[in-house]
Amino acid sequence: MSRKIGVAEVKRHFSAVVSEVSLNKEHFIIEKKGRPMAAMVSVEELELIESLKKNNVGKGLLAALGAWGDFDDLEEMVLNIYDERNKSKDRNVEDLA
Repeated sequence: MSRKIGVAEVKRHFSAVVSEVSLNKEHFIIEKKGRPMAAMVSVEELELIESLKKNNVGKGLLAALGAWGDFDDLEEMVLNIYDERNKSKDRNVEDLA
C-alpha cells in the first residue's frame, strides 16, 4: 500500500525515504498542497511498469477494450456470431435492430 508524504517532508527526509523505497519496496505518493503530484517506487517496479506499458499488457476488462482496436472487422465478426446463433435450433436470439 502506498504511503502519502508531502514535498517538504520528502525534502527533509529524502535519504530515509529513498532507503524505504529501495530496501523495503515501499511506495510513496508525493503530495503538494494535498494533491498527488508524483510517486516514488523502486527501480525494479519502475522497470516492470515500463515493461508492461511497452508490451501493452493490461488486466481485466480494460485490457480487453484496448485489444478491440486490433480487430478491423470486429462489427462483422459480431454480426457473424449472431447470424450463426440465429441459425441454431436450440437458441432463441433477439434481433439486433
